[in-house]
Amino acid sequence: MVKYISHVLDKVFAALAHPTRRALLERLAQGDTSVSDLATPFAMSLPAISKHLRVLEQAGLIARTKDGRVHRLRLRAQPMRDAAAWLAYYQQFWDTRLDALDHYLHHVDPTDEQKEQTS
Repeated sequence: MVKYISHVLDKVFAALAHPTRRALLERLAQGDTSVSDLATPFAMSLPAISKHLRVLEQAGLIARTKDGRVHRLRLRAQPMRDAAAWLAYYQQFWDTRLDALDHYLHHVDPTDEQKEQTS
């Protein structure tokens, strides 16, 4: 398995756990934007949006640049790639386990087990 730094993945998954932060990332997937433009559709204060943005920045999911007084944000893909790779490893693990269970359930005759127990 590919080794990942646990605290980095912890920050990514914690950042993704909140629906507002996921919505912010969804919007940034459409292209770079300013903080004020990003905040416009949300029914919350700019300081509240800023707190969510700080969590996303600390997780490495977004990058900020300053152009005078305007803060521009862009999505950073690598932390999501790392999280997706981590999840893919466990998806493969569970797919293998579930395939084995499916095979057992569809190919093992329950009467065989009963015969063995009575013998």
